[in-house]
Amino acid sequence: MVIEHAPMVLFLMGMGALAGFFSGLLGIGGGLILVPGMYFGLGALGYDSPYLMHIAIGTSLAAIMPTGLSSARAHWKRGAVKMDIFKKIAPGTLVGSALGVATAAQVSGDGLQMVFGLAVLLVAAIMFVDPKRYQFMDGVPGQPWIFIIGAGVGILAALMGIAGALLCVPFLVMCRTPMHSAVGTSSAIGLTVSLPAAIGFIFIGMGVATGVPLTLGYINILAFALIIPVSILTAPLGAKVAHSMDVNRLRRVFAVFMVLIAARMLYGAFGG
Repeated sequence: MVIEHAPMVLFLMGMGALAGFFSGLLGIGGGLILVPGMYFGLGALGYDSPYLMHIAIGTSLAAIMPTGLSSARAHWKRGAVKMDIFKKIAPGTLVGSALGVATAAQVSGDGLQMVFGLAVLLVAAIMFVDPKRYQFMDGVPGQPWIFIIGAGVGILAALMGIAGALLCVPFLVMCRTPMHSAVGTSSAIGLTVSLPAAIGFIFIGMGVATGVPLTLGYINILAFALIIPVSILTAPLGAKVAHSMDVNRLRRVFAVFMVLIAARMLYGAFGG
């Protein structure tokens, strides 16, 4: 089986290596690398399917769960997960995650490309901004606003194939949450997005002829099995490099790269 799918195996291992490296380097999580990488890569390998975007998103959500769990556990041990904040936001992200999956079930691949492209432009803008300059709230807002915000994060993250930390961290920092607590709490919140969304992408893809081998629902099992161990190996390398470089400048460079990815996604979504 490995020989039969050798090009796909090599490609997926490369994706896992890049996702892990940039996750460790910039603290961005792997979804922003995995989704466009898998979408364009599977197409380049000759898999012509209208469900490539669904598979890229679903597989990304599944692949980022183990690293997300490990990260949340590490932050928990350091006391960086603020349970009071988590309990306020988590119900919204859970509901939002389910709504995101339900939306994905009704949206075409081109539609998901458009959503991903527009959302990545938002993320790129966030990466350019220092959230500490906009600390306009003294603590997280109360209900119903925190539920609505959490639901928005859950919907967007599920449709993008990310855990949502890129959206949660700036918001919590704007609410005057210390950075280490914002990162730790967001890592835990991310599990309330990735876990239910990954399960959801399995169910909404059941019975669909995706045209991509070794796929369960909209999750590619081969990708899931290969990306996780490789990304775990390369993440520490990225973290090591981060300590010797200007990470803020790198984040801005990466944001520019994401703008290019977003432009390509939007071009494809509109028939390019």
